[in-house]
Amino acid sequence: MKKTIKSTIALTCLVLAFLPLAVFSQDKAKPWPVPADAKSKVNPVKSKAALADAENLWNDKCSSCHGKKGLEDTSKARSLDTAPGNFSTADFQASTDGELFYRTKVGREDMPSYSKKLTDEEIWEVVNYMRTFKK
Repeated sequence: MKKTIKSTIALTCLVLAFLPLAVFSQDKAKPWPVPADAKSKVNPVKSKAALADAENLWNDKCSSCHGKKGLEDTSKARSLDTAPGNFSTADFQASTDGELFYRTKVGREDMPSYSKKLTDEEIWEVVNYMRTFKK
């Protein structure tokens, strides 16, 4: 009987210890709907030559939260209320270019809007650079 009570108490303590982690990780991954017209936009920047410029933009504007390779592996990423996302995943790479453009340009919560920080062409270049993170 005492062994059962001790086991129950130990299990309860374990569950309570890890419950905040489960709740916290669910809060960090929030859906980010994109309007249909934005989702279907086609990337007009096709040049792979612009990737070097895009890498510089990425390193200057994006890597502090998203990481050098888009893996959200920075200390700043861990401190945010909303997870910046792992750009190497199939889920992320399944996003349309229009979705990535919209999210970068408009922003939300921890993700700032880049509408006044980058030109549309620069955002499209960064979208192309995000595609290089595909595994």
